Amino acid sequence: MLTIPWIQKRLERAPNVVLSLYAALVAFGTYSCMYAFRKPFTAGIFEGLSFMGVDYKIWLVISQTIGYACSKFYGIRFIAEMKGNYRAQYIIVLILISWAALLGFALVPAPWNIPFLFINGFPLGMIWGLVFSYLEGRRGTEFMGAVLSISFIFSSGFVKSVGKMTMMDWQVSEYWMPFVTGLVFLLPILVFILLLEQIPPPGEKDVLMRTKRVPMNKQERKRFLQTFLPGLVLLIGSYVLLTVLRDIRDNFAADIWKDLGYGTTAGIFTQTEIPVSIAIIVVMGLLVFVKNNYQAFMLNHLIVITGFLIALVSTLLFRQHQLDPVWWMTLTGLGLYMGYIPFNCIFFERLIAVFKYASNVGFIMYVADSFGYLGSVGVMLFKNAGNLSMSWSQFFINALLGVCVTGILMMLLSSLYFKKKYSGESLHLGIVN
Repeated sequence: MLTIPWIQKRLERAPNVVLSLYAALVAFGTYSCMYAFRKPFTAGIFEGLSFMGVDYKIWLVISQTIGYACSKFYGIRFIAEMKGNYRAQYIIVLILISWAALLGFALVPAPWNIPFLFINGFPLGMIWGLVFSYLEGRRGTEFMGAVLSISFIFSSGFVKSVGKMTMMDWQVSEYWMPFVTGLVFLLPILVFILLLEQIPPPGEKDVLMRTKRVPMNKQERKRFLQTFLPGLVLLIGSYVLLTVLRDIRDNFAADIWKDLGYGTTAGIFTQTEIPVSIAIIVVMGLLVFVKNNYQAFMLNHLIVITGFLIALVSTLLFRQHQLDPVWWMTLTGLGLYMGYIPFNCIFFERLIAVFKYASNVGFIMYVADSFGYLGSVGVMLFKNAGNLSMSWSQFFINALLGVCVTGILMMLLSSLYFKKKYSGESLHLGIVN
């Protein structure tokens, strides 16, 4: 990949704060642009269309999500064993494949264009692991990861607003809108990938404080899972619940807003996500100042539990007509992302650092993601196959009430497990002392 010597040299000599800020912003830009190839189609309603008795938009979401889930399963090996030489090239190729799939989606008539969303989702599922590999194992990983993860919130709403704008202002059809939105972001993502490639590897102080990050073969991955299995089951179970709720809110936001009376407001997606993004980055960024890895790990449990509580309480208030729709969607977004974001930028980073286990975040994150997206597909199939006549907004409310209570209990049990393991259990083979 093309290098820019003057940028590389400045970054190598730069203070940790400057390097962290640069890496955070470039990673944010890269992943934000990626969302332009993944999420714009969800801004369409595709009203009145169905295939084999299933709503056409549900087919599209399921098709892409299955592709994304398959990518996560493939990524368990691919990301865990990946070396850093060709990361930028991989990102570019994967983006171009996903964009070409959107062209196929536009050209092939419905419903035969449904498989193109699977093709679109599969390459995009590996982008997170490639981008995060530039950031992990550093003193500023919490801050950088938090900024990267904010793209989940901000960018999803932003690219859907752009997609909605292309339909309303440029008269682009729902089928061409995803491809056109990707075209708008193609040059920016290439620039950000080039800048991402200039980030130097972690320094000696980073390795000392956060443990060296290394590729993991099959035996090493199996040993890692066996070492922390009960806790990982609880954590991954909680993450699956969060992923399901987050995907309902994200993929069917246009439908939920239509139910709530905001169907013609293009900017509503961004209006609720910007304050959530700001709040999350403040909360996550403050964890950089917690130097003790164990304390930070336990604080992450508390943050996730608090997120579940916010989503639960705000939904109860909304049902009692004590919150308006905009505030409800904003607070549920805040609560869900307070739970979801730590898993994507900090939780497993601190787990590795606490137990000084030579490994990498990408592996365990892809294990969690693969089950998370399978859960999302299962819930969508359940809603449709179960002939549930309720709207997406009502389904979302019901799901929130049940899932949040379960999530709180699972996170409490996880914190107890890891507290016991940290204080009393001897370190297993493979953990670096």
